[in-house]
Amino acid sequence: MLQFFHDESGATAIEYGLIAALVSVVIIAALIALGNALSDTFQSVATQMT
Repeated sequence: MLQFFHDESGATAIEYGLIAALVSVVIIAALIALGNALSDTFQSVATQMT
């Protein structure tokens, strides 16, 4: 029973999962921001060409 309480592998797995989730959120936010900026740039170029 004491071995169960001293086993920290589950806590470590949860920590890695939280880190992976945080990194995913940051990547998604960066891609959304980059996508909007890129869309604005292409729209500006298209407007100047017409």
